[in-house]
Amino acid sequence: MINPADTVTIAVPSSMDKTRELVQKHLMNVSTPEYSQEQVIAYKERIKHLLKVHNAVIVAHYYTDPMIQALAEETGGCVADSLEMARFGQQHEAETLIVAGVKFMGETAKILTPEKQVFMPTQEATCSLDLGCPVDDFSAFCDQHVDREVVVYANTSAAVKARADWVVTSSIAVQVVDYLDSESKKIIWAPDKHLGNYVQRQTGADMLLWDGACIVHEEFKAQGIKQLKALYPKALVLVHPESPQSVVEVADVVGSTSQLIKASQTMDQDTFIVATDEGIFYKMQQLSPEKKFYIAPTGGNGATCRSCANCPWIAMNSLEKIVHALEQGTDEIHVDAELGRQAMIPLDRMLSFTAQ
Repeated sequence: MINPADTVTIAVPSSMDKTRELVQKHLMNVSTPEYSQEQVIAYKERIKHLLKVHNAVIVAHYYTDPMIQALAEETGGCVADSLEMARFGQQHEAETLIVAGVKFMGETAKILTPEKQVFMPTQEATCSLDLGCPVDDFSAFCDQHVDREVVVYANTSAAVKARADWVVTSSIAVQVVDYLDSESKKIIWAPDKHLGNYVQRQTGADMLLWDGACIVHEEFKAQGIKQLKALYPKALVLVHPESPQSVVEVADVVGSTSQLIKASQTMDQDTFIVATDEGIFYKMQQLSPEKKFYIAPTGGNGATCRSCANCPWIAMNSLEKIVHALEQGTDEIHVDAELGRQAMIPLDRMLSFTAQ
């Protein structure tokens, strides 16, 4: 077992520079719609009709707009984290999946259910973690460390998953790495360095970390949380492990989206400070309407986080775009069959591991 302080972060400078440019370019083009109440009602009724016509179901992430989450639930769909989204889409009898999230979620759904049609409201909805881990650079790095097991976070492209030995979500990352460490495996971890650092500190595993980060979680600030905590001294702090170590260290609970929701529901406290995307408040408030939730402070409207505690890409999902996807057949997800077969190997390991 190595000292957590000895964690090595690996950067690919030229790739990181390109990634920052890509992130900036995407953020400049991101826009989110505003609807009147009449438009919302009309879009929802249209979507309900189209879902029946196409034998389709909506699979939505906890971070999407509350209107989309509510519609998914009303129509027999799913609101969940990326792992449960994958399971739901695989097991549901619908012939068509509408994946409201970001592109890697749509790709994962297609890999798991290649026989189904998978659409997204928009494939422009991406992720800084996905952008920051281009497959060519990552494969070259893996080739330099062939003695290591390759573990990648679900927030990666189908091509990066195909290069991996394991795919994990934040809900099972610690358990999988702990298992591999018990088997004396050394690990390459990608792409989120903050989550990787958290996992390494929890397990003591020998890990090389790719230099990637979520533009939302990286902006949470420990000092701001402490100041907010001073205003609400009885509040518990809930933190997603994609956040920097200084933020994790002030947390009362660290966990995935589903784990944070469960904590907010089952713990006796009635006030919480939450360091993850603010979209999660829909489900937290739904399950615990008597409790109060405050978003953790961020670094503000800086160069990497124009939207602070909201992912600008996942916010691109809209009712109008869901209608368009169902009516026009746009933004269908396609994954090369051989690439999908290769990516299914580490994904199947993930699903099998959680079934144990």
